[in-house]
Amino acid sequence: MGRIFYIMGKSSTGKDTVYKRLLESEEGGLRTLVMYTTRPAREGERDGVEYNFVDETQMKRLEAAGRIIERRSYHTVHGIWHYFTVKDEQIDLDKYDYLVIGTLESYGRMRTYFGRDKLIPLLIEMDDGVRLQRALDREKLQTPPCYPELCRRYLADEADFAEEKLAEAGVEKSFRNDDLERCILEIRQYIKDWR
Repeated sequence: MGRIFYIMGKSSTGKDTVYKRLLESEEGGLRTLVMYTTRPAREGERDGVEYNFVDETQMKRLEAAGRIIERRSYHTVHGIWHYFTVKDEQIDLDKYDYLVIGTLESYGRMRTYFGRDKLIPLLIEMDDGVRLQRALDREKLQTPPCYPELCRRYLADEADFAEEKLAEAGVEKSFRNDDLERCILEIRQYIKDWR
């Protein structure tokens, strides 16, 4: 029985780094499930790797075909960006386990769609001050930097990952990313225990 190990956390907690390192080191062959988005790719992001980058017309076609499992829309300083999961050839839970990055909201919708026993949450946490500095450092590298959007994401995370929402979603365990190597080892062991 396949499972989806679902990495989530506030922005700049190191989710992408943890995700990549788990995929590199995982002996059991976790597959990836790449989400879709209408937002433009950031510097260094590749289509089909971090996200499947599509436009709104493509998203509407997928929606009309009944292939969107869950979708979230965010009012950003650049307009509305959509993030969503598509029922496509990537997913075969009869054969494989998957590693995914997403939000608490998308985790809840995926859990409703696939079933509670199929979704295993991996909540990454980090000190808010360190997280904010990391976000600022990353944003400085963008061309051009968009500090209002950074602030919007930071504040939205406070509401999106409120304790009551985590409890409601059944997320009981978290992993502190104060020490990356230790965090990865703990998550690897947790995944092995489930498999």
